[in-house]
Parts: sequence; structure tokens; C-alpha cells
Amino acid sequence: MAEAPLPPVAEAALPPVRPEPARPRVPTAGARLLAAGLPWVVVLAALPLVWWRGGIPAADVGAFVAYWALTLVLPGTLVHRAVRGSRGNLPEDLGNGAATGLLLELGAWALAAATGTQHLLRWWPVPVLLVFLAVPGLRRHWRTGPGRRLPLGWHWAVCAVLALIALWGYANWRMLPLPPADYAYYQDLLYHLGLVHELTRDMPWELPHLAGEPLRYHYLSDAHMASASMITGVPPATVLMRLWVVPVGWVAALVTAGLARELAGRWWVGPLAAAAGYVSAPPTLGSPLAVLATGPLSYPSPSQTYALPLLMLLTAVCVQVLRGRALGPAWALIPALGLACAGAKSSALPPLIAGLGLAALVAWVRGRRVPWRVFGVLATLVGAMAVGYRLFAGGGAGTLRAQPLGLIRHLLPYQQTYGAEDGAQFGGLLPPGLVEHGGTGAWLLATVLFGSWLLMQTPRLAGGLLLAGSGRRDPVVWLLSGAVAAGLAVACLTFHPSASQLYFWLPVIPLAALLASWLLARTRVGWPALVAAGLLGTLAQLFAPPFDPPPAPARDEMTVESVRTATADGWLAALGWSAARYAALIVLAAVLAIAVDALRTRRAAVDGNDDAGVAGRRAALLRRLGRPTLAALLGRSALAGVVAALLGASLATGVDMSVQHVRTSVDPLGAMNERLVVTRGEMRAALWLDEHARPDDVVATNVHCRPVRTTPHCDARAFWVTGLGGRRAVVESWGYTDAALAVHGRDGYRYPQQPPPDAAQFALNERVFTAPTRADLDQLRDAYGVRWLFADARAGTVSPELARLAPIRHKAGPVTIHELR
Repeated sequence: MAEAPLPPVAEAALPPVRPEPARPRVPTAGARLLAAGLPWVVVLAALPLVWWRGGIPAADVGAFVAYWALTLVLPGTLVHRAVRGSRGNLPEDLGNGAATGLLLELGAWALAAATGTQHLLRWWPVPVLLVFLAVPGLRRHWRTGPGRRLPLGWHWAVCAVLALIALWGYANWRMLPLPPADYAYYQDLLYHLGLVHELTRDMPWELPHLAGEPLRYHYLSDAHMASASMITGVPPATVLMRLWVVPVGWVAALVTAGLARELAGRWWVGPLAAAAGYVSAPPTLGSPLAVLATGPLSYPSPSQTYALPLLMLLTAVCVQVLRGRALGPAWALIPALGLACAGAKSSALPPLIAGLGLAALVAWVRGRRVPWRVFGVLATLVGAMAVGYRLFAGGGAGTLRAQPLGLIRHLLPYQQTYGAEDGAQFGGLLPPGLVEHGGTGAWLLATVLFGSWLLMQTPRLAGGLLLAGSGRRDPVVWLLSGAVAAGLAVACLTFHPSASQLYFWLPVIPLAALLASWLLARTRVGWPALVAAGLLGTLAQLFAPPFDPPPAPARDEMTVESVRTATADGWLAALGWSAARYAALIVLAAVLAIAVDALRTRRAAVDGNDDAGVAGRRAALLRRLGRPTLAALLGRSALAGVVAALLGASLATGVDMSVQHVRTSVDPLGAMNERLVVTRGEMRAALWLDEHARPDDVVATNVHCRPVRTTPHCDARAFWVTGLGGRRAVVESWGYTDAALAVHGRDGYRYPQQPPPDAAQFALNERVFTAPTRADLDQLRDAYGVRWLFADARAGTVSPELARLAPIRHKAGPVTIHELR
């Protein structure tokens, strides 16, 4: 039976035929590899090129690159894969492996120094490589383990962060000439250079600036540079002033990026955390307040920078424990990394221990059972810290005093007003200026000043809001938040005459950045809102017109009440307007993020496309649940917008600082004081000594102070004779000794201005140059092992009789070097 034909359907009733979208071409494996590898090739090739263009011989550059690749990254990666497994991708494996390589190098260096086999140090990776070649069960660690491939955007974003870290390094060293030169080096660099030379010698080590004194300092950064110099043959000054800092910063950034990606589960969180942790700076929005210690990477403090990759790797191991994953052989990393962190920077480990203790307590309370493994790690780290304090900590640790608001004593508004008469005194539980004046005006300025400093840290503190949501159920959030809170608390509640309390805060800034980036990922806000808010913060920082500070009063006017009050009022007005800009940025960022996210959600709802990502899912959720959910999502959008804007402003601040340093001829370590310049001739004389003296020779010198002329209560932090000369001195400079630090404030003088710790020894040393006798020279030689006399006519009178008693071996500029037989 024939079927009746279907009735015709009007053409207008038919749904429109949508063209089949063209399927994107899937790139080949080779194309993916090329696209992912290109940024790495560019970054890794650019840094050696910059070194070479900066005057470092190509042979030295090549040797240093080979040193990092073959003696740190390769053996470290193999060992890290063996004890913790592969991350499933090469960049993160190499980052963790390089941090492990730094740890292994310390062990090899200590063994060489203990046995006098430093000449064999360059071969320490060979046994490691042979083991991984010979043992069948270890051969698989030559390959990357299974895992999900990293997105192409991750490679480009992380390489951009590494390029910005290289820019930061270049901005710091471009104005710093290699010796010899007419230049005033920052004293801490010369101090560390002397330690680098010292740590090329056998145990036990001495303080090179005061021979015979045991070395008690967190010197492992100097041990790393000493190892690099011994292995490569590159001069220690070149390693310290040019080569070492950027690769160490890169390793810290890679470890941080890998940990952030693991915790947040979003690829973009890794590069963001690395950028916010190592490239950013506290945003000013035009504020005239100069912020102390802008970021964790510090060119003049090698110990601070060197501690970062070790601390981040230790944090990753602690996260592994808190997540309940078995450590296996990675247990061996905990005491080793703990001791390495304590020896790299004594202030780096305590905040992490505090955070781990807090996480252990929270896990105990929530789980209602003792997390023995976590407490085991905690006990191990406490033990490592105790051992490290015995081995490394010097007098600087004892100079830290409990003093809430002590931080403001290092800020200009307080120094120009109520703190003008603080001087070198420690004071009691409060800054002396507040105790002395104690009125409403003093407390108002102190409160506003402290609040302004905290306000500039908000991009790094925002991650603590994870504890306000579901993140409080995650012990890792408590670990990171506790470490950040502990570091901040010590910085705010203590006082050090050189603001060294900030070194408890600086190491945890990467952890704070990780938390803030993780918070953004937890908001589940779409990328258009985050990008828009981030751009708003960036533009606000770059184009905010600066506020002028009040006129600086003359020194003798700071104690006049009317001048002090007027200056304080001027600072209050400037800081108040700066805070208003912060408030305006926060409001605008919240509104912008809500608007952008709402527009995206509305568009998804109108299109009816519930599978179009986050916006589509939100639209579907709103249709089901209505207004309460809408309010919650708007609040989440506002929070994400504020955090993104603050991070954008912070990144803009850090990058702009590096760019400005590159564009101008200003030394980022401060304007060079002509009075402190060491002449080219003086440096040549010290370098001659390094070339011709035996490694264990001892020098006597009349150079002690900055400026070079020796006067009572001078600044005894010269350090360039031992730093450039590379030999121990009977008495060079004592400004950083335990004895000087212990008497800070005595007779109104700061610790670098205190008299030498051994007056009789110092008197003997000075007589040799001003009124030499054969008996004094014999005493120097027999009692102190002196073989060389380094006489600088700019430092003080040099008797012509000295040339008769000790033959001249070299002259350069104002320096005459005598040999004592």
C-alpha cells in the first residue's frame, strides 16, 4: 500500500542550517615541540649573550653555563626524580632538579673542604651519573615520567617571567663595574666576596676580616659561589657581581610555578604565582613613601636570594606530607633542606616551621587524631634549625629586639619627625620617639605610617582570604597562611638597627603570592574579568601622578616642635590621599569585574549555551537558584577583581622599577658617595695580592674604614682588602663582628662605629705602619702568621721606615705592598 505523501512544510518553519564549523588543524608533535621550545631557546640564549656583551670573556660564560647544566641541573634532576618522582614534564623536573642540585653541591663542597680535596670538586657529579647509568632500576630517571602535557601558554608565560627576572638582574648589575675601577661598592657585596674566598679553603673557616675569629654566619650562599668559582675557574668577583644571581632566581621561580600549578589545578596559576612572587613590588599609586625591601630577590643580599629555591623545594615536600602522600626516600630531603635553609639564611626557616606547626594543629583538631607524620617533619625541621643556629648564626641574630612598630623607625616620615632623636638606642617595647612624645600626633602618624606600609603589602596578603571559604579545610592553606603570618608578625613586632627583621618577611613573599594566585583560581571567575581588573591595576600604578612629600626639614630643625608638627601633618595628608587612591582602585576593580563577568554570564544565558565554559554553567545555575546565588557570584567576582587589580599594580611596580633602572644611569644600590670611592689603583693592588699570595697567607693592613681614612668611631666596614685581595687580614674591618653587634648603641654609636674588639691587637697592627719596629714585625709574623703588609697612604700615615724593614713587592696608586719574611 502506498504511503500518503507528507504535507509540505513552510520554508520559514525550518530551523536555520548552521554551517559545520571547520575543525582546527591539530598541530603535529614537531610543531608543538617547536612552539613550546622556542621561548626557552630565546631566554636561555639571551642571558649568556648579555653576560658576554657585559665584558665577561666567552670562555668564562661558557664554563659557567656548562657548570649549571652538568654539575647542578643534570645530577639534581636525576636524584630528584629518584626520590620524589617526575612531574611529568621537563621544565618542572629541571626546576626541582636544579634546586636539588644546589643541595647536593653543598654536600660535595663540605666534603671537599673537610678533606682538602677542593681540586676534585668539579668531578663530584660523575659518581652520581655513573650510578644512574649502571643501576637498571635508576635508568628510567633519565626520561621524563608520565604526565599531562603542559599547555603552550604555560611555556610562554613562564619564560616571560624568567625574562623579567633576568631584566631585574641586569638592572642591578649594569651600573656595577667589575674591579678594578674607581667605584664605591656596596659594603655587603665586598663582605660576601671575602667570605667566598674564605670558603675555598679547608675547614675550619675563620672570619677573613679578623683572622683567628671563627666564622659564624649563614654563609651557604657564599659556599655556592665559592664552588662555582673553583669548578669553573671564573674569578669570584665575576661570579658574585654578575653570574650567580639570575640562575638561582630562575630556579626559585620554576619550583614556585610547579607547586602553584599542583595546588590550584590551573595552568595559568603557576606563571602568575612566579611573577607575583619574584617580579612584583609593593604598589605605591603615587605615594611618596619609600618602601623597604621591595621583593624576595635581593642583589646586595646573596643569602636572601640563595635561600629561596631551597625553601620552596622544602615547602613542596611539606605539602606532599600534608596531602597524605607517602614520601619514601624523599624523607632524606627534609633534614638536608632544613639545614641548608638555616645555613643559607637564618630567618628563612622559622616562618615555615610556624606555618607547619599551625597546619599540624589544625589537622589534629579536624581529624581528631594525631598526624604523626606531620609532627615528625616538624620535629625534624626544628632540630635542623637548632643545629643550624649552632653552626651558622652570628651576632646579628642577637641584635633583634621585640619592639612593636619598630618597623616605622626605618621609614622617612618617622625619621623626620618624632624619631629624629632616636639615634642608635634600641629603646624599650616601643620606638623611643613614641615613648618620648607620646601625644595624639605622634600616635596618629605612627598608626597611619604603619597602616600605609601594610596597605602596600595587600597584594601579598590577599591570599589569606582562602581561610574564609572552603580553603580552611585544606591543611596546605594553613601551612602557607601560617608561614606568611609568622614572617609578617616578626617584621612588624621587632626591631633591628639595619631593618634586618624584614628578612623574616621577604622569604615568605613567594608563599603569599602563591596563596593570592590560588585564591584567584578558586573564585572560578572568567578570564575577561581577571584581565580587565589586572589591566586597571597596571594602568593605575603606571599613570598615577605622584604625591609630593612635605619639604624635608634641616637636621637641626627636626627637634623644633612647630617644624615637627608641620612635617607630620604634611606626611599625614600625603599618606591619606595615597590611601584614598587604594580605596578607589579597590572599588573600581570590584565594579569592573562584576560588570565584565555579568555581561559574559548574561550573554551565555541569552545564547542558551550551558556548555560554554564557566559563564554558561553560571547562567544555568542562576536560572535554577535565583537571587541568593546571584549575590554570592557577584561577591566572588568583586573579590577576584580586587585581587587581580592589586596583583596587576604590584607587577607593574616591579617591572617599572627594573625598566627605569635600565633606562637611567642611576645605580639601583643607591647614589654613589664620592667620599667612599676606592680608587682603581687600590683595587689593582688588592688584585695583585690575590694573584701572588698563597691561599693561606695572612695580611696586615691599615685599611679599616669607610671612607678609607681611619678615624675614631669610623664606619668599620671597608672589607675590600679581603674581598678583592682574597686573603685573611689580622684586623681589617670589624663592623659585622659579634662583638660589635652586641654593643650596638654604646656611647651613642651604631655597631659599625664601635671600637675594635681587641684594642691591643689593633694598636700593634697600627704601629707597624706608623712607627714600625723589628720587634713588632716579628710579633705579627710569629703570633698571627702575617706575610704581607698592605699599606694605603689614604688610610693613614705610612712610615718610610717600613720599606727598610720589609721589602716592597708592589706599588699601585696610594698602596704599597711589603713582604714580611
